[in-house]
Amino acid sequence: MRLIFVGPQGSGKGTQADIISKKLKIAHISTGDLLRNISGGLKEEVDSYIDHGNLVPDDLILRILNERIIEKDCDEGFILDGFPRNLVQAKELDNIMDVDEVIEIDVSDKESVKRISGRRGCVSCGAIFNVETSPRPITPGVCDRCGGDLTQRKDDNETALKKRLETYHKETKKILSHYKSVKVNGEQDIEKVTEDILKILK
Repeated sequence: MRLIFVGPQGSGKGTQADIISKKLKIAHISTGDLLRNISGGLKEEVDSYIDHGNLVPDDLILRILNERIIEKDCDEGFILDGFPRNLVQAKELDNIMDVDEVIEIDVSDKESVKRISGRRGCVSCGAIFNVETSPRPITPGVCDRCGGDLTQRKDDNETALKKRLETYHKETKKILSHYKSVKVNGEQDIEKVTEDILKILK
């Protein structure tokens, strides 16, 4: 089963991809994690773009993705989280694989801004919390897991988020019609969103 989860910032697509991948025993492939964890010669190539503040070219991401999906944990399938981001990438992806289902996790722009503006990350262990939604830290500004400091990413502010949402609506949403996607309401409880996704996949 080869799946793509699509949704704006704060939609919970990463959370749902993690939950569904465990339930279905398939791999969860986050493009962001893939680029951060790359090693060997490709790492130098990726870093040469990131270090200069440039986007990693589509052809390079596809090469990395192509290497990832032939690993053993992808034998039964996988969920792509964060790729493709536009129609060009979707068409390129068609050249290397077939997709079984594309699920859009839909939330309003207002909800997206609320969720992301409240997001805090631990500087020590990387755990994510939210001051607006769950999971909230027990002690404000302190990580429940390790006691580290919780900070807000510089680009997790309303102005930056609105620009990212504009890009999502202008570029990423075009892939939904390309794949004939199925929409679920991402503003429900996490458990209900999971339930709705599993119903689609049965």
